[in-house]
Parts: sequence; C-alpha cells; structure tokens
Amino acid sequence: MTGRKTLSDTERRAWVRLARTETIGPATFAHLIARFSDVREALDAAPRLAHRGGARDLHMPSEADAQAEIAALAQIGGRLIACSELEFPAGLATLDPPPPLLAVLGDLRLLKREMVAVVGARNASGLGIKFAARLAADLGAAGLVIASGLARGIDHAAHQATLGTGTVAVMAGGIDIVYPPENRSLYDEIRKRGAIVSEMPLGMAPLSRHFPRRNRLISGLARGVVVVEAAERSGSLITANYALEQGREVFAVPGSPLDPRAKGANRLIRDGATLTESADDVLTVLSPILGRGFREPSEFEVQLPPEEQSLIEREADRVRLSVEEKLGAAPVEVDELIRQSGAPAEAVLTVLLELELAGRAQRHPGNRIAWR
Repeated sequence: MTGRKTLSDTERRAWVRLARTETIGPATFAHLIARFSDVREALDAAPRLAHRGGARDLHMPSEADAQAEIAALAQIGGRLIACSELEFPAGLATLDPPPPLLAVLGDLRLLKREMVAVVGARNASGLGIKFAARLAADLGAAGLVIASGLARGIDHAAHQATLGTGTVAVMAGGIDIVYPPENRSLYDEIRKRGAIVSEMPLGMAPLSRHFPRRNRLISGLARGVVVVEAAERSGSLITANYALEQGREVFAVPGSPLDPRAKGANRLIRDGATLTESADDVLTVLSPILGRGFREPSEFEVQLPPEEQSLIEREADRVRLSVEEKLGAAPVEVDELIRQSGAPAEAVLTVLLELELAGRAQRHPGNRIAWR
C-alpha cells in the first residue's frame, strides 16, 4: 500500500469502523480503500454498495464503538496500527491483501526488525522442544526476532528462548485473550519484553477459523518459516504454505519416519524446503535478502473519480445477472470470472464487491470467490 502516513483521529475511527464491519474482510477492505481516495469516503459508500448487492442494511460499528476500542486498547498499554501507516510491519504491509489493522502490545520497535518464524507441533517431543529452543536462541543471537503463535510445544519453546533477544507472539483471538490459558506467564513476559500482535478485535475468543489467519500473519511478518515438528495437515504446514504464497523461505527440520510428528516436516523437505539442522542453515539462505525490501504486491484497483464510478456502477448493473449466474458454491478465480463474463474488469469487480458487502459472496485464498 503506497502513500503511508499517520492517520488523524477521525480517519482512525473511520478505519476501525470499516475494518470491524462483519462482511468486510481484508480483501474487501483493500478493494474499498483502493477505490476511494479517503477512508471516510469508503465508509460512506459501503452501505450504498451493500444495498446494490442485495443487502437491506450494512451493520457497521458506530463512531462510539470505534473510539471505545481505541481507548480500551490504550488503557492496557496497546495501540492500533493501520496498514497505511509507517509503523505497520513491512512484511505485513506487502501482503495481498494486508490485514487492515494490527493491535500491538509491547515493544513496537521489534516490528521494524528482521524476523524468522519458528513453528511446530503442540504435542512436540522432548527433543523437538530442545532443538526449537536452541535454534531460536541462536537465530536471536544473530540479531533476528523470532515470531510464533504462542501455542504449546514448539511455539512456547521458541518464545521462551528469545525473550532476551526479541520475540513476537501472534494471537488468533483478541490481543487481550490468552490462549492457551496455561501460557499466561509467558504471555505476560512477552508483553513486558517482546511484542504481542493480533488483527482481531479486543475481547474476541479465538475460533477455529481464526487460526489460519493468525498463521498467515506469522509467515507474513518473517523472512522465512522454520517448521520443527509437524504432523500432516497441521497448522504449521498451513503457515508453511502461506510462506510459499508470500514469497518467503521455508525451512524444515528432519525427523524420524516412525514419528507422526515428523511427517509434515519431512514432506516439506521432499518438496524443496531447506533441510535445517542448525541456525547456520537458516542464516546462509536468508543473509543475502536481509535488509532488503519485501516484494510488493500488485495494486487492487485504481482510484476512480466520482463520474467514472457512476459509469462503472451502471455497467455493473448491466452485467450483474451474468456474473451472478457464473458464481457457484465452489470458489472460482476472479480473473476466470472476468474472462467468462466478457465484461469490463471494473464492472465485474464492482459486482463482486457489492455482493461481498451484502454478505452474499465470500473471498477465498488465491483470489477466488464463491457464494457464501
């Protein structure tokens, strides 16, 4: 996102209201911000676009709700950073799309430093925990901040080993909700000596659908992801897959073929991940890219003047039925939908944006969309 600047108080409240609207996820938010020159214009336009998409009402947080969240976070020593602001982590800012908002507790300076993610099994072996701690400590001693998810097992070991050198915990729920509860003392230590981040509102309990989004942020913050132990279809492999999509490096620690916790990491190595036996294996790969910018994503849309927006909306009305007919329960790539419809891309994107705001359609990974 270009033109990064500090938001005014009015803009910040508008940003919170738009980001916390139930039918507005990161992709929809990014499309709105790209289409309108000011977040307040996007906020004003969203209910109208939702109505065009078939919604009776768009339930948005009030100005007071937004101010209450900002004040509650400040009361516990935290703050909200918008993805358009300079303080926003560079790795997350270049995701496609970035999280609209990041709640932060602790040392914001850590978010400006180079990071490596260390993740793995919750039910980790004793050797896995010992290796994760040593690896994280060595990477920390080399000047890297360690990012992980505050889970049991490998995550816990990686955070604990790097409290003195820099660690960032990414939460699946609200930044004030400790999960799992037995990690409360570690959470408190990270809050004092490291940083805790979340894209979720305060007070939100972590739900199963939140963990993939949490994993996407873990990989997005980092230059690379190290998987120490992971069973097949584990959350750690989801993090590794996100890393590949984001252009990050993937590292995996080999394990015994007799141990189910090693199957995921061993498969990653077969698929091309860097076999990792020490911090040197990670540093050798990452050293050439440390200190360089992250790869920038393509822009979603070009801002249109009001008269052109009106023309596009009239064109969207003309092609709406055709676009809706081509949507189904199975996600379809947006580019393919545009090709099949034979309509101008801006008109198709407008129809999809309206359907998303109305809660009738939903974005999926890989720039795909389906009926909700």
